[in-house]
Amino acid sequence: MEEFISADPCRFDHSILFRTLQKRTLDHRLNDSYSCLGWFSPGQVFVLDEYCARYGVRGCHRHICYLTELMDNAESGAVIDPTLLHYSFAFCASHVHGNRPDGLGTVTAQEKERFEDIKERLRLLLENQITHFRYCFPFGRPEGGLKATLSLLERVLMKDIATPVPPEEVKKVVRKCLEKAALINYTRLTEYARIEAAPDKDTEMLNQASPEKKLEDILQLADLCIEVLQQNEEHHSEAFAWWPDLMAEHAEMFWSLFAVDLDSALGAQAQDSWESFPLFQMLNNYLRNDSHLCNGKFHKHLQETFVPLVVRYIDLMESSIAQSVHRGFEQETWQPVNNGSASSEDLFWKLDALQIFVYDLHWPEPEFSQHLEQRLKLMACDMIEACVKRTRIAFEAKLQKISKSADFRLPHHVCTMFNVLVDAKKQSTKLCVLNGGLEQQYHSKIDDLIEETFKEMISLLVSKFVAVLEGMLAKLSRYDEGTLFSSILSFTVKAASKYVEVPKPGMDLADTYIMFVRQNQDILREKINEELYVEKLFDQWYCSSMKSICIWLTDRLDLQLHIYQLKTLIKIVKKTYRDFRLQGVLEGTLHNKTYETIHNRLTVEETTISVSDGGGLQGITMKDSDEEEG
Repeated sequence: MEEFISADPCRFDHSILFRTLQKRTLDHRLNDSYSCLGWFSPGQVFVLDEYCARYGVRGCHRHICYLTELMDNAESGAVIDPTLLHYSFAFCASHVHGNRPDGLGTVTAQEKERFEDIKERLRLLLENQITHFRYCFPFGRPEGGLKATLSLLERVLMKDIATPVPPEEVKKVVRKCLEKAALINYTRLTEYARIEAAPDKDTEMLNQASPEKKLEDILQLADLCIEVLQQNEEHHSEAFAWWPDLMAEHAEMFWSLFAVDLDSALGAQAQDSWESFPLFQMLNNYLRNDSHLCNGKFHKHLQETFVPLVVRYIDLMESSIAQSVHRGFEQETWQPVNNGSASSEDLFWKLDALQIFVYDLHWPEPEFSQHLEQRLKLMACDMIEACVKRTRIAFEAKLQKISKSADFRLPHHVCTMFNVLVDAKKQSTKLCVLNGGLEQQYHSKIDDLIEETFKEMISLLVSKFVAVLEGMLAKLSRYDEGTLFSSILSFTVKAASKYVEVPKPGMDLADTYIMFVRQNQDILREKINEELYVEKLFDQWYCSSMKSICIWLTDRLDLQLHIYQLKTLIKIVKKTYRDFRLQGVLEGTLHNKTYETIHNRLTVEETTISVSDGGGLQGITMKDSDEEEG
């Protein structure tokens, strides 16, 4: 040590010693517990500056050595700040090209040769870092590092410090790096996915996996690919802001590598396998929201791959739904299920689920998307039309089996058929409406069909109700003036009334009919879901009943009503008026001309009976009909 201290400094090669000193200082600095990115501490910089000033170490030599050591460490995996590399490179370049700001820069021939070697080596290092940008700058760290690297690459590509490099030349280099990056990123990603999926299996065993396993693996791989590109967009897109088209090309190349595995996995699936649709939805939802990748090369390839599957799926679903309509309504029990019957609920659920499925695909091509929507709307119209027609046929068949006696109570399954049509009308507004010409007209036809079917069913049901009234009126006809039965009955009643209280058959008949009306009104009001059609039914029922009674009275215009006929009709008319008013029939409908005719005739008959028969009607009268209770 004493020999070293007493030695003459002028006899040593301080350039070599400084290189050793700087290398050891940098090694010590990089071994610190925190990352320095290659920067010296202030104390270390002071020592190195003092050494250079004391022993005449050239600045260009100092930075060339510094660049060499920094690149050595960077190639070994250490994280070096590209800004630091840029400073040292710019210092050396200003000496080599002789255009320092102060004009005092000098350089030796050896330093110039070493600089050219370092420049080429630095270019390769930077290109490698850009190629491995995901791993050299993970999650964009160090902040601004990738952007500084690209800036340094542009500086390195300059032939001299004053002449800028053409933008196309830089772009060409970056494009080449990103092309390599796509292959590297995808290769590493597939290796990671393979390890995650089956760490203990080799490649050959994975290739022999079942179609379900292949689809599961490609779905997981697609998710990882989307995550990688999202990370690139989030952490690295700002650095490549000058070349957004290059990042789009990088992503397209990345997806083109994925397309090979995608086609292989889909090719292994069965013809009628639909488990791959979630894969399409995942990829399409990502691609359609990316302005650079939407309808790009891979996106179009994805659409072309899945178009036959979508068409085939819709074809099979249409056939399946049609068969379910045919079989379901043949075996329908018409038990109420939710808003309709089992068959109608199943039909509307399938149609809605199919339309939701196609909507969730978010098909990016407008023409094919419109074609799918139009086809599903027209399919829904056809299926709902079949449902309505079959319900109409079943309704008529059920009514034909029902008796016309006053014991008739409307079966619940008849109300269910009304509810099926009500639900069909509601569903058609959602399932059949499509903005545009013919499709809108087509939906209008379905709407008209449902309305017409409602009118027919209401007419059929009202006819059934009126038939009960006509049966009751037919029984009253036996009391017509001048008939043998009327004469015998009148004589028998008068003779028997001297000894016992004679029952009043007319009141039993009226009470039975009134109970029939009220109970069926309650059933309709409770079981049919749509108030509008219940009101229409009540209006038509009331008008038809009054019309039937009016016709019956008109046929007996020249005859005086028997007292039992009169009492029965008065009670029926009064209770019918009152009951239908309570059910919401409007006053204008209740007080129509037919009712006025009936009211006037019965009032006249009541007056005649009161004059001719001392006993009168025993409290039954047409007066104050709207106030009578019971």
